[in-house]
Amino acid sequence: MRKRKNIITVAIDSPAAAGAGTQAKLISKYYNLHHLDTGKIYRYIGFLRLINQKNFNYKLIRKKVKNLKIKNLKNRNLLSDEVAVSASVIAKDKKIRNIVHQFQQKFAYFPPKKYAGSVLDGRDIITVQVKNAMFKFFITASLKERAIRRFKEYKSLNKKITYGEVLKSLKNRDKSDKERKHGPLKKTKDS
Repeated sequence: MRKRKNIITVAIDSPAAAGAGTQAKLISKYYNLHHLDTGKIYRYIGFLRLINQKNFNYKLIRKKVKNLKIKNLKNRNLLSDEVAVSASVIAKDKKIRNIVHQFQQKFAYFPPKKYAGSVLDGRDIITVQVKNAMFKFFITASLKERAIRRFKEYKSLNKKITYGEVLKSLKNRDKSDKERKHGPLKKTKDS
């Protein structure tokens, strides 16, 4: 399958709660681009792991990711802390990352014809997934600002959590994202 010609590709990387998702949605809407929050794929697989503990294997993951629709990523169950922990575990698995990579490549370079292109946001979009994107952005904010933002988000969802817990969680996630073996979060010269 050949890449569609003359499509816009936008790659956005950022630490958690920096606002990349919000920016990606705005860019997507303004320029009519197909949007993918890549972290939700790992949450989706993490959720599969929780509900299919006995039958969770690479064959199941391949099948589910191959048939994945964006609407599947809007499931509210994907927002739980339990799913987030499961997602962080499976995201370190190189075989799973390769399966997800194939999906992301197809998404980036073969968007439906009604879209002018694609915008993907995550941790390794610029460095691994869409290295030759037309536009590359690395979005960040201070840890304190990101913790405030995420704390407000959790409060609006009626989650019982303290600001201190959110701050600690983001600090740990930053460390994990930057130090992971496959696809670590890092800024590039061209982003």
